[in-house]
Amino acid sequence: MARTTDRAQRGGHSGVSIEDVAAAAGVSTATVSRAVRGLPQVSPATREKILGVAADLGYVASSSASGLATGRTKTIGVLAPFVSRWFFSKAIEGADRELHSRHYNLSLFNLGGHGSNRERLFSKTMVYKQIDALLVLCMALTHEEIEHLQKIDIPLVVVGGHVDECPYIGIDDYAAACTAVRHLIDLGHQDIALLHGDDETDLNFDVPRVRIKAFQDVMAEAGLSVRPEWDECGDFTVPSGQAAFHRLWDRPGPKPTAIFCASDEMAMGIIFEAAQAGVRVPEDLSVIGIDDHDFSEAMGLTTVGQRPDEQAELGTKMLLDELDGVAGAVRSTVAPHWLIVRRTTAPPRAADSPAVGRIAGQSAGGTASGIKDDDDSVAGQPAGRSHAAG
Repeated sequence: MARTTDRAQRGGHSGVSIEDVAAAAGVSTATVSRAVRGLPQVSPATREKILGVAADLGYVASSSASGLATGRTKTIGVLAPFVSRWFFSKAIEGADRELHSRHYNLSLFNLGGHGSNRERLFSKTMVYKQIDALLVLCMALTHEEIEHLQKIDIPLVVVGGHVDECPYIGIDDYAAACTAVRHLIDLGHQDIALLHGDDETDLNFDVPRVRIKAFQDVMAEAGLSVRPEWDECGDFTVPSGQAAFHRLWDRPGPKPTAIFCASDEMAMGIIFEAAQAGVRVPEDLSVIGIDDHDFSEAMGLTTVGQRPDEQAELGTKMLLDELDGVAGAVRSTVAPHWLIVRRTTAPPRAADSPAVGRIAGQSAGGTASGIKDDDDSVAGQPAGRSHAAG
C-alpha cells in the first residue's frame, strides 16, 4: 500500500486534501476552511459551491467535525509552555470559564517547558482542524507557525506578552516593572538588586527582557547604578528565588537593601530563604514582585497585580465572537496592573529622608498610571483589594 502523505492526511477521508478541494472549486485553501467550518466572510453561493465540491470529493474537515454544514468542532485550543506555574494555570482557568459559558470545549496543548513537539503540533494537529481557534499563553510564534494557522484561517490571540504579527492581550510589562522599581526608589532605596526571569527554552517570549529593560531604565533615570553582581536570574519559580538569595548573600561584599523580583513566586523564594538566614524583611531587605499570586496577600508581599484569568477570559471571548461573525472581535488589548503595598517593603534603615534619588514626577504618596491610592480604584481592579494591606 502506498504511503499516505501529510498533504493527503489533511483531508481526513479518502486521501482528499484541502488543497484538492480548493483547486477543484477555484478558491483559496483559507476560503475552503472558512466555508466548511461555517465561518463568516464567505458568500452563500461560494459556500454552496465549496460544500458541493467537498461532498463530491469525499472531503471531511476533521474526524470530530459535526458535518460539512457547520464544520465546527466546538473546541478552542489553548497552547501553553507550562501548566504547573501560576500564570498559566490561572489563564487556563479563565479560558475554561468563558468556554463553559458558551458551550465550547477546551483542548490543551502543553509543551512541558520545551518546544520539541512544536513542528508536529503546528503542521499536523492544528492543520487537521481539530480546533476552531487558538489561544496562545506567554510564548512567541515563528513566522512559519503563523503561516500554518493563516493558511486554514484559524483565529488566534496571544495572552501574556507581545508577539509580532498576532493580536495579544496582557499588561504593559515595561510599565508594571517600572512601577515596582519606582516604589522601592520612592521609599529611599538606592542599593537595589534585580531577580529577573530568563527563557532557557525556545519559547522566546518577551516578558523577561522587557522587565529587565524597565529596571535598567528606571535606575538610570534615578541616577542609580546597576551593580552586575546583584543581577540574578531565575525561572519565575519559588526554588529559583531561593537559589538566587543564596547566591546574593553568599557572595562577598555589600548587600542590597531591596530586591525587585520579576515574579511573585521568585519573591516568595527570596523571603523564605531570608528568614532562614536571619535577614529581616523588610527591616534588612525590602522585596517586591509582580503578579499578585494567590499566596501573596497571606505572605504580606508587596507586588504589582494583574489578573491572567481575566486576560485569558477576554481573549477567549474575542475568539468565540470572531467565530460568531463579529467583525474586529480579535484585537490587541492592554490589561490593567496596579501597585499593592503590603508588609515586605519599607524605607531602608539608613535612610533619613523619605525619598533618595526620587524620579521627577513621582512621589511617595502620589499616583501614576496603573497605581492606586488607598481609597481609589483602578479599571479592572478586583473589588475589595486595597493599596495598603497588612
